[in-house]
Amino acid sequence: MAPQRLRIGTRASQLALWQANWVKSELERVYPGIIVELVKIKTMGDKILDVPLAQVGGKGLFVKEIEEAMLRGEIDLAVHSMKDVPTEFPEGLGLVVTTKREDPRDAFISDGVKFSELRQGARIGTSALRRQAQLLKARPDLEMVIIRGNVETRIRKLKEDNLDAVILAAAGLNRLGFTSVVTELLDTDFSIPAIGQGALGLECRLNDQATIAALSFLNHPDTAAAVAAERALLKRCEGGCQVPIAAHGTVSGDTLNLVGFIASVDGKETVRDSISGPAADAVRLGTELADRLLAAGGKAILEDVYQREIAH
Repeated sequence: MAPQRLRIGTRASQLALWQANWVKSELERVYPGIIVELVKIKTMGDKILDVPLAQVGGKGLFVKEIEEAMLRGEIDLAVHSMKDVPTEFPEGLGLVVTTKREDPRDAFISDGVKFSELRQGARIGTSALRRQAQLLKARPDLEMVIIRGNVETRIRKLKEDNLDAVILAAAGLNRLGFTSVVTELLDTDFSIPAIGQGALGLECRLNDQATIAALSFLNHPDTAAAVAAERALLKRCEGGCQVPIAAHGTVSGDTLNLVGFIASVDGKETVRDSISGPAADAVRLGTELADRLLAAGGKAILEDVYQREIAH
């Protein structure tokens, strides 16, 4: 028996509302008569817009206030972009659904110039140290400009800030109908995505069995396994959302393939490796790959990144 009423906690950004409304419409489609209400919550990440996220510090910048509302019983579930979700949950809360992944790639937006055609010293707008490190590895001459704000704001910054290109997640652009602005999609082998990029995560109280059961139809097993492996890697590396760690898992049949990457912010020092195995062993595979990366130099790279963060 599905609950008669569900309250979804969500950030108020255009993309977050699209994601929450999509879950709402799916619930209404499967359970006719259910009342689904959106509760907008402002998070720390929404309030601090003038500082790069890596300098704000802490984990869960886009989820903490939503989780607190859930613990107070003000909402029944939360819809998150998986790449914003920390690897640890408050006691009593947990991830119960991972939805089918949208396009996980990074989208390159310019005035028609492809990445390979960028001028010397081109200025690139991005919010992610992960992207910054990978692009600088390929092109050390590029100037990276940290940009914040919602999807439309970041697209506008291309002209407003006189940038040569901006890079955003293709998934968000697809969901909001901005595919026409994309110049090219960067191959996942060249720009390895953020942990969980393109997937949505549904979080709720772990003792709320009725809600968990009602949401289960939204879970996509292959995406759930791939994202579980990526998150296990991130957890073992003790990385937050704002460090230059990337991982991308794909499932083919019963086999999970996972690529992992750790880099210095300037892209000069990098380690990369991959692993394959049964999708059922996702967490073990992610942890094992993380151990390999850390042993191959990733540990020293991350220690240096964290020390620089503290210095800021």
